[in-house]
Order: sequence, then structure tokens, then C-alpha cells
Amino acid sequence: MIDERLNLLKLHPCSRGLSGEALRDIAEATELIRCQPGDYVHRSDESVTSIFLIIHGRLRITLVDVNGHVIIQRYQSAGDQFGGISAALGEPVPMECVAEDPSALLKFDYKRGLELTKKYDVFRINFMKVMAESVKRAIFNDRLPAKPQLIAFFHQSDQTRGVTHKLLLRLVEMGETPGVFTDQSNSMSIEGIRCCQTLGGDRDWSPEEVHRQAAQWLESSQVFCDFATGVDPVRAASTLEKCQLTFWCVTPQNWQASVQRCRAMESRAPGWRDKICILWLLDPGEEAPVASDLRELAGRDVKVSSGSSAANQGNVVLNGFERLVHLVRGIKIGVALGGGAARGMAHLGVLKALEQNGIMVDMIAGTSAGAMTGTLYAAGLDSDYLVRCFVNDLRPPWSFRWLPRGDQWYLLYKYRLGRFEPMLRKYLKDLRIEQLSVPMHTVTVDLISGEAVVRSTGDAVHGVLESINLPVLSKPINRPGQALVDGGLINNIPADVLVSKGCNFVIAVSVTAKMENEFARNRPDTPISRMRSASTIQTILRSFLVQSTNVNAIGIQPADVVIEPDVTGFDLTAFTRTDELAAIGEQTTKEAIPKIRTLLNRLDGELFPD
Repeated sequence: MIDERLNLLKLHPCSRGLSGEALRDIAEATELIRCQPGDYVHRSDESVTSIFLIIHGRLRITLVDVNGHVIIQRYQSAGDQFGGISAALGEPVPMECVAEDPSALLKFDYKRGLELTKKYDVFRINFMKVMAESVKRAIFNDRLPAKPQLIAFFHQSDQTRGVTHKLLLRLVEMGETPGVFTDQSNSMSIEGIRCCQTLGGDRDWSPEEVHRQAAQWLESSQVFCDFATGVDPVRAASTLEKCQLTFWCVTPQNWQASVQRCRAMESRAPGWRDKICILWLLDPGEEAPVASDLRELAGRDVKVSSGSSAANQGNVVLNGFERLVHLVRGIKIGVALGGGAARGMAHLGVLKALEQNGIMVDMIAGTSAGAMTGTLYAAGLDSDYLVRCFVNDLRPPWSFRWLPRGDQWYLLYKYRLGRFEPMLRKYLKDLRIEQLSVPMHTVTVDLISGEAVVRSTGDAVHGVLESINLPVLSKPINRPGQALVDGGLINNIPADVLVSKGCNFVIAVSVTAKMENEFARNRPDTPISRMRSASTIQTILRSFLVQSTNVNAIGIQPADVVIEPDVTGFDLTAFTRTDELAAIGEQTTKEAIPKIRTLLNRLDGELFPD
């Protein structure tokens, strides 16, 4: 047992730089605790008397008030610790700690731990660093990058092996020296990569041998497992248990063969769903299938495409590999696009400028016009192409152009006769939100519950229609138990949605931050005798603009950067000026790029160099 505890201890950051004698002394003082999902590590209002080093798995920490209501809930995973601060208090704490995944913990008595930190200076320094990281993450609400140390790739076929090879090459270019366990011989012949064939060679390595090698590699870099999905189920489950992030690599042609294997492992531990990511390898112009059976077993997916983009597609699809790199580095960049009617067309220029300057978006959340532009962009359509489409599709026909305020009447006509749906279907067809190249979240409001509703799955066109559904101009859209209208009523710039979905760097775009002091050509200094009457549509749109400007602070608060294109000179129905609006959004974003890159450099200097 001491050898097992010793090998596990070597996988934890607290072991870095310790001598063999120190490692064995510390390991002898520990007890190996194996937890299944739902097992309690600590119950509320009991004293914490032990310290737990988390070797692998994940713990859910919940702080409750005197009435048992949850105040804070957060997670701690491999490489972290639990109890270091609470044990020092020496009194009952209103906090519970429960295993979320199958977990392995090394437990030692608090007083014995103090003795060991006094005896071994390096151990004390390491443990204090781990505790400091825990505190820092709590202060920053877990938004600091948490780079996974153990990562697994399971390949349904050899087609996807090239993605791993390309990823490792990219890491080497950034100065990393990753270690790789694989089931193929001579598969990683890249200078700077340390590779061992642990399965399928002259002999299969024992778990103890793998632990020893992984501990050595982890001192300097990340460790990867690169296996076929047909690997022995016990070894596969053991690998999945220990890794913080697992990619299940499939193609649209072979994904069905993975369902049974994934389901068998998920039944072993439902919490594993959160650490599994489907990696789709797509041909140019190919879409990831709905694949509901597989998606329900994974917490997320990433689409990687090779070759050149199809007609009218931008680089969004081709940037899937960069989003994979972000995941491996613990980075997730989100962009929150606010509502603002035609002024929201500035979002197209913002997205274009970010892409052209190497800021690849990992997730988008949008409200109203932000939902429409964001969803179409997330579908892979080129920004410039979308600008031309909006100009043409939303240009009033001659019969409306002859009317006074014809653009306003045309907007009412589009809403009342349901003309937005066929317009959007031309581009999105029957795509579901989960099939989009970039994860997308649309925000709408349910008038029955009075709460915001975030759509992350389902028909992509429906997600947009619900979010842009302006009250009065159109009736609420009824869904089972819901009556849905424009999301701007509650959350006009949903940066908070992105944070709740795991983004640790958020760019918010507001097209309603600046509002001109003019309405229906009336200004603050207009005398009463010259005041003009506003139309009903003007009043509705202006009311929503005033409301949006005042509620922006609700969702935008956690944003790291806020981009505010000055589009005050444009009517809220000026969709035919989409090209001008997009140009303003692009220029405003270019001016913000230096600040964005500086902040990203602080998160990951190798991925975002100066």
C-alpha cells in the first residue's frame, strides 16, 4: 500500500522537488481514500481535522447559511487540496464536501501535516502554493485558467490521430515538452515530445509503471493519453477516471460506434460527463450531425475541420483547431452580443475584427439582434457575406419606400406576418444550436415565469426568433409552458451567461451604451410649440432602447472588456445601413485589440505572446 500511496503522491503538485526520502515519509503519513460520486468527504457543521490532497477526480464544495440555504458552490479537482484552511480554524464549519466524480484522495491528520511542513521546507512551499491557488480561484470565482494536467484522446478510427499530432506539435512550438502514453509505435516522432507505448507493444505497462512515469513528466509539462476506443474497458475507465479532460474523437460517419462504449463508462460515474468532450473531425463544408445519443453522454463538443472553407463561409469552421488548443490550455473566450435592433449589425464588424486579429471566439451569447448576428456567425457564415445579406434581405420593397416612415412599417410587417423565419431558414436551414461551429446561447424571456431563458440546444432559427420577438410588434411565441419575448427585457448583454458556462475571459459588446438625446426629432431644447408627435413604432423602439441602456449593467458586469461602437446616428430600423454599422463595429474593435491582447497575455503568455 505504501508504494501505491507513494506513486499517487508523485502525481500531486505538493510533491514537486522533494527527495525520495521526503516523499516516502509523507506518503507513510497519508491514508488513501477512494470516493464514489455522492460520497461525503466532510459534512456541514463538523470540524475539519484532516487535509486531503486531491490526486484525481472532483469535489463539490458547498457553503450554507444557518437555514441550510446554499451561499456558494464551487469545485476542486486534481492537484488541489481540501481542508488546509478549515482545519486551521479548529471549529465546526457550515460547509460540506462531496465527491462529484470517482476520486482518489490522500488524507493526513492536520497536526501531522504541520509537522511535515516544518520538517521539509520544499513541501511547505508547495503546499502553501496549492492553498494560495485555491484562495485565488475563490476570489476570482474560478475564472483563472485551470490548465488540465492529464488529458486523454480516444480515437474511434485512425482518421483523427492527426489532430493529436498537430496539437502536440503546437504545444512544442509554445515551449512545452508534453509526455504521451500511446498504443501505437513510433506515432509521436516529434522533437520535444516524450512518448511511451504503454499498450500494444512488447508488453502492457502496469498502472504503477504508468504512475511513476506520469509523475516524472508532470513536473515539467502536461501528460496525454492517446488510445483507440477499443482499448480494454478497465484501462479506458481507469484513464478516464484520472484525466481532467477527455476527448472522444469521431467523424460524422463513425460516431454511432462510440455510443455503447461511452454509455458503459458514463454509467460507471455520471459525473464523468462534464469532463468528456466530443471532438468532431469534419471535411470542408461538412456539418456535425445531431447525434443526440452521443451528445447526451458528453458535456461539450469541439468541431475541427481541415482544408478550405466552402462558399460564403468564413474561417469560423477552420478555427476549430484553435478552440481545441484553448481547451487544452484552460482558456475559454466568450463574446456577449447585446440587443439594439438595427444597431446590432455592428456586431458583425466586431466579430470580423476579433477573428482577423487572432482572437478566436470559443463561445457566444446573444440577446435580440446579438442572438441573430451571433447565431449566423456561429454557423460558420462569413461576416462580410452576412453584411450583404442583411442589406438585401431587410431592404423595404418599393411599396414601403414610398410610405412615410416606410422602414418602420416594413419592420412591423416582417414581425406580424412571420417573415423573419423564412429569411433565417435560407442560411440556417434546419440546423440545431448544438450543431453550430461555435457554441451559442440565445437569451429570451418567459412571460409566464418572468425569468430569462437561455437556449443552448434546439432549432437554431427558433432560438433567434424567440430572442428578437419584440413585444407589441409581435405576439409572444408559445412553447410548452412558456410565452417568449425579446430577451432584452431582462438581460440585454449576457456576459453573465458566458461566465456561468465556464468562460474565463469575456468580451461584451454594447450598441446601446451611448444614446442620443433626441427622439422623433425632438431634442431637450425643443420648445413645446415645435414638439413633434412620435409614431407608435418609434415609441416602442425608443422605449426598448431606453430600457436596454439602463439594464445593461445587469448582465455586463462580469465582462473583462466592453466594446461600445458609437452608433447613435443610426435609426433603430436602419438595416439597409448594415455595412456602415459593421464598419463602425470593426474600427472600434481594432482600437480595443491591444488591450484585449494584453489581458489575454496575462492569462497565458505562451498562447497569447506580446
